[in-house]
Amino acid sequence: MSSSSTSASSQFHSRIHDDGIAELVIDRAPVNALNAAGWNGLAREIEALGNHPQTRVIVIRAENRGFCAGVDIKELAANDKLIIDVNAGNYATFKAVHLNKVPVIVAVHGFVLGGGIGICGAADIVIAAEDATFGLPEVDRGAMGGAAHLQRMFGVQKTRYLFFTGEMIGAKEALAWGAIERVVPREQLRDMAMEIAGKIAAKSPAMIRIAKEALTGIEDGNLEDKYRWEQGFTLQAYMSPDSAETRDAFVEKRDAKF
Repeated sequence: MSSSSTSASSQFHSRIHDDGIAELVIDRAPVNALNAAGWNGLAREIEALGNHPQTRVIVIRAENRGFCAGVDIKELAANDKLIIDVNAGNYATFKAVHLNKVPVIVAVHGFVLGGGIGICGAADIVIAAEDATFGLPEVDRGAMGGAAHLQRMFGVQKTRYLFFTGEMIGAKEALAWGAIERVVPREQLRDMAMEIAGKIAAKSPAMIRIAKEALTGIEDGNLEDKYRWEQGFTLQAYMSPDSAETRDAFVEKRDAKF
């Protein structure tokens, strides 16, 4: 099975291995910042993989300099009306991971920003390369969103510190906070993800699917409702001239002025 949307498929690719492990690779050089079509296509692909009867577990990883830099800021700077489509794609992607019918393992390296945090925060298991760093620079990009997913990984106050300051947190510290399952050398990342996936794939597919639904049902709060609440503030933020200034400054590679 492979992705089919022409505008989105160039940003990721996937296959289902004979053992039932579905492997999805984000690949939009140089930084894996997906555009509106990419996010919406990614959501459809993740959901389709989970619905495929052969799939027992999904592994999401990436090529290039980092796991995911979030949304394509340059696309939004050129057309801010696309924020509606981007928001829809983000929401659908994170929901497709969180409410997938099978467990989703995310293997990250380099920077994990914005939408990358959303994918990790929605996942069942996250493993990281030693060079991985996590952050939500949404305030510095004139947007909101992702804190619900970051909070699923970290505690409330750590999430607020990271969100307000925009600081990055490294893989080893994230491990110490219990935000991720384990840290491995970069060259071992895929092998470790596939090893863990193999342990899950070897079990009863019916039992694992039941377990996934059961575990999601006992979580505190509703992740999708929390994120939807945040997205309302993203639209509010985009109405502010400060939001446009942050995007312009990012594209023009200068400091924002307020």
